[in-house]
Amino acid sequence: MARISACVSLRLPKERLTVFTGVSGSGKSSVVFGTVAVESQRQLNETFGAYVRHRLPKHERPRAARMANLTAAVVVDQKPVGGGARSTVGTMTEVHALLRVLFSRRGEPSAGPATAYSFHDPQGMCPECDGLGRKVAPDLGRLIDEDRSLDEGALALHPVGSAPWQIYARSGRFDPAKPLRDFTARERELLLYGSGFKVRRGKYDNTYEGVLVRFDRLYLKRAREQVDEEARPYVTERTCPACGGARLNAAALASVIDGRNLAGYCAMEVTGLIEVLDRLGDPVAACTRATCTGSATCCWSCATRATRCWSSSTTAT
Repeated sequence: MARISACVSLRLPKERLTVFTGVSGSGKSSVVFGTVAVESQRQLNETFGAYVRHRLPKHERPRAARMANLTAAVVVDQKPVGGGARSTVGTMTEVHALLRVLFSRRGEPSAGPATAYSFHDPQGMCPECDGLGRKVAPDLGRLIDEDRSLDEGALALHPVGSAPWQIYARSGRFDPAKPLRDFTARERELLLYGSGFKVRRGKYDNTYEGVLVRFDRLYLKRAREQVDEEARPYVTERTCPACGGARLNAAALASVIDGRNLAGYCAMEVTGLIEVLDRLGDPVAACTRATCTGSATCCWSCATRATRCWSSSTTAT
């Protein structure tokens, strides 16, 4: 039993699910996160040597007269998980960074240093999808209405009368009253992909961009990781055909350890990954295993042996 004694006494049964309830501000988080969890982490940190303790988070002793029989705590806090479109469980826990170091040491044929196995880095990312594992493309059926003319609002993102609409409808290159389905092949090509000339609009000369050229520039090239909300209804998303969703380039995917490439290791369940790492007999593999299981002591011990290789890797990606 874990016991907390101060102005009140509290006993928490072990191996049971305990739920704290109460109105907002009643102290639920203070007891769970600010008292029990903090003291558990503080006591655990005191078991390490000075070198390790210096690099761990510092926790003040909670304001309690006595706390006894606490076990190691795993804290799942209420903060949202950060990260970008390329972030995964592996990158957030540094397991992926360690696997990259492992492949830089043991992968055959080698793709190079650890950065060559990173889908964050140009050395390792798939050039087709920029390491995202997916391709976003315009949905032409939603961008244009083949049954309408330009004057009838055939361009979904460019309402009649808007500046972009004027560039197409008043360019003199199309009949604005003709439905798009009746355009010739040359007119259709010009509408969608045309470029290289100016269109007079009032007092201004505007550079002409085809509908798809303009859409790609404004919505896809500027935000490869996250499509703008305005454009989202007009795109389709699919697995990258070049890397099959693995995010890495051909050289990184060709490198294997015991018949598996890095994407194969990342796709494994943690229990299966631990079994594979145990068979490798490599200090970096042991450190990766320790990170997967949350064994801090083992992780620091193994990391000490692998420091030189670890230092070649960049931030966890």
